[in-house]
Amino acid sequence: MHGERSTVYFADLRADAKRNLLDKIDGLLEGVGIKGRFKKGRLAAIKLHFGEKGNTSYIQPVFVRRVVERVRETGASPFLTDTNTLYVGTRGDTVAHITTAIENGFDYAVVSAPIVIADGLRGEYRVPVEVNGRHFKEVSIAGGIVNASALVVLTHFKCHELTGFGGALKNVGMGCASREGKLSQHSNCAPVVDPSGCTACGECALACPVDAIDVGAAAVINEGACIGCGHCIAACPEGTIRIRWDETASNLQEKMIEYARGVLRAKGERSVFLNFITRVSPACDCYGHNDAPIVPDVGIAASSDPVAIDQACADLVNAQEGFRNTALKDGFARGGDKFRGVHPDVDWTVQLKAAEAAGLGRRLYRIEKI
Repeated sequence: MHGERSTVYFADLRADAKRNLLDKIDGLLEGVGIKGRFKKGRLAAIKLHFGEKGNTSYIQPVFVRRVVERVRETGASPFLTDTNTLYVGTRGDTVAHITTAIENGFDYAVVSAPIVIADGLRGEYRVPVEVNGRHFKEVSIAGGIVNASALVVLTHFKCHELTGFGGALKNVGMGCASREGKLSQHSNCAPVVDPSGCTACGECALACPVDAIDVGAAAVINEGACIGCGHCIAACPEGTIRIRWDETASNLQEKMIEYARGVLRAKGERSVFLNFITRVSPACDCYGHNDAPIVPDVGIAASSDPVAIDQACADLVNAQEGFRNTALKDGFARGGDKFRGVHPDVDWTVQLKAAEAAGLGRRLYRIEKI
């Protein structure tokens, strides 16, 4: 109904001997009604970003463990998950991904849950989901996400160079897509080989499922035959196969929301979202470093509405006084647009408008403090 507001639960970072931050996470999970959403016997995917090697701004594993414990108390079986990256880095295949996750502190002994990379060894485990959107008739979602019974989305809320900010919607829409799905969101074309770095080893051709790559003095991708799966990007040991970053920020955000719709529509009430508005960095956690935060740490938010929680977190960040001598170049005052202060050409509201129009939630919200 027009004018209705979704509830966003919020906990600041104040703590004392009677109530620490882990206790506040309990309060947030109680607020979103996790006990009534997750049931005995369900496989509950806890979707998060394990952090690229060298990046330190991801969610602390000790917080993740508290979420795992509370999910397990419902009778559900929690597992930590993410999908392999489109680019070549330390999370481009499952072996490297799990190794990076463990090195960043997400070992079973710390988080009390196994790690399952949701899209298979190299991003090949995918399930098509019909959405009938403006950009896609169907979307390619990681199989481990589709087949999970429930979903907890833990997001480090920060700026992003293509979407303005990275919140719950991006964590779902981009983060739960297969490699094919990520490529279809980022680009309209096949990947391209940089011949100057190609050693003609042939690994990309072996990985290609449709024989679209010829290898002579260097590898060449046949754009007409390429299906955009992105397997060659991960297979290349030299990192010379790259994405064509030719998609506009607005179209990318709209595509991302169609993917989020594909992920969430089958989950119904079995999805909850927690955003950690801490160490708000100017770029994605996918880099092997993180720059200084642009605002003070704000707190942790939770909701069953991914649109409302992202809108609320964006507003909370913009309500802060921005830090000087950081990547923030404009919008320092309280109420200033911090995201455009870092990425001036990106209209970050596109994702929120598209998500609301797609029925994923409401931009109107009310905050209930924990």
